[in-house]
Amino acid sequence: MRLCVPVPCFFKDVDFVTAVHKIKELGFDALETYNWKALDLDAVRHACEETGVEFMSMCTTEFCLTDTAKRQDWLNGLKESCAAANKVGAKRLITQLGNDTGAPRAEQHQNIVDTLKMAKPILEDSGVTIMLEPLNTLVNHPNHYLWSSIEGFEIVHEVDHPLVKIVYDIYHQQIMEGNIIPNITNNLDCIAHLHSAGHPGRNELQYGENDYKVIFAAVDKAGYTGACGLEYRPLMDPIESLKEAKRIYG
Repeated sequence: MRLCVPVPCFFKDVDFVTAVHKIKELGFDALETYNWKALDLDAVRHACEETGVEFMSMCTTEFCLTDTAKRQDWLNGLKESCAAANKVGAKRLITQLGNDTGAPRAEQHQNIVDTLKMAKPILEDSGVTIMLEPLNTLVNHPNHYLWSSIEGFEIVHEVDHPLVKIVYDIYHQQIMEGNIIPNITNNLDCIAHLHSAGHPGRNELQYGENDYKVIFAAVDKAGYTGACGLEYRPLMDPIESLKEAKRIYG
């Protein structure tokens, strides 16, 4: 299991290029971020190539897949974000799906599938994988439409394209569904990336109710070859927290 460092979680007061070099010094070889528009994409790509740290993912600019009135906004944002991903050397984008509009869920579900099918040419032209992220609605994201990984897997199968996948966030799914190991290992064909945090609190992995050593061992045994982002709010000093995560799980 490769561990991936979400830069905004640990390097709030450090410029991104410096963070890339620090991540390498700490012994990690993968990073991710959210808002790419704040980055000097050329400088970041150079830093990643220089250090050998892979830029795993960043986010799309629009999160509105449930609403057909905003469909073109999402597609335009995807195209722009794919171009940025190519420029910085990232192969994956994360998108949230937007709030529940109040329309029947079957209708919103179909809106998501239809929009993703329309996105296929953009994804194919760029070679970038779009990853849908189910989020918890009980603690952090009230009214977000996609909270179930199971529905997420259904959407991926309905779209049926190798560049449309799920980022499975263990923290969010522990809150909403549990059954973490079977839901991951039985759906590896749909999962391109993992996220993690301790629950409750969304802090270090070792402080929560999940035994991440057991989870990671089971996922490795099942054949997962991707990475897991350490997407938590550190209670420890951020650098010491990364060192401890590397020691325990690396």
